[in-house]
Amino acid sequence: MEEQELQALMARVQGGDEAAFTLIVGHFKDRIVNYLYQLTSDYQKASEIAQETFIRVYFKADKYRPIAPLGAWVYTIASNLAKTDMRKNRRLLTVPLEEVKNDLAAGTFTGSKQDSGLNKNLHQALEALSPRYRIPVILKDVEGYSQEEIAAIIKKPVGTVKARISRGRTMLKKALEKAANGDEAYGLSKEFENGRA
Repeated sequence: MEEQELQALMARVQGGDEAAFTLIVGHFKDRIVNYLYQLTSDYQKASEIAQETFIRVYFKADKYRPIAPLGAWVYTIASNLAKTDMRKNRRLLTVPLEEVKNDLAAGTFTGSKQDSGLNKNLHQALEALSPRYRIPVILKDVEGYSQEEIAAIIKKPVGTVKARISRGRTMLKKALEKAANGDEAYGLSKEFENGRA
């Protein structure tokens, strides 16, 4: 669907047209759920956050202004809800790293002959990234957004987006190299643990 069509649908939603809203949900739903799954690693959680995203799209439709693509606005809402959920879960599930370290199998995970473990290691490395890096990397490398579009979604300057994508990719590469060498599969170095590198 072209951006002009999406903008026209959104104008109808702002006028109370529920059929137009259903079309917008149909256009974005699968991509938003996939994006949220990449962030949360939990399909049920991703579906719940996606549902909340579309509830907000509907009830905050009057706040949308067509100065940016509609997709950027929808992804912004989804990203903010996911960040809030991750912060809440991090507070609830804080466990000292020393307690977890001994329970984690080091090295490359293997599930089947076709799966070299790369997918699982990549997923775990992404999960270990701070949201400040994970969100831009997923938006760029999985969802295919430009750096300018990502800047609009996360409300940061393009230079910041470029830096976070670069740092995020570097951290992923290091984590994957460690996993391939039999080191801790998703042990990001201490300098990256707080997400402030």
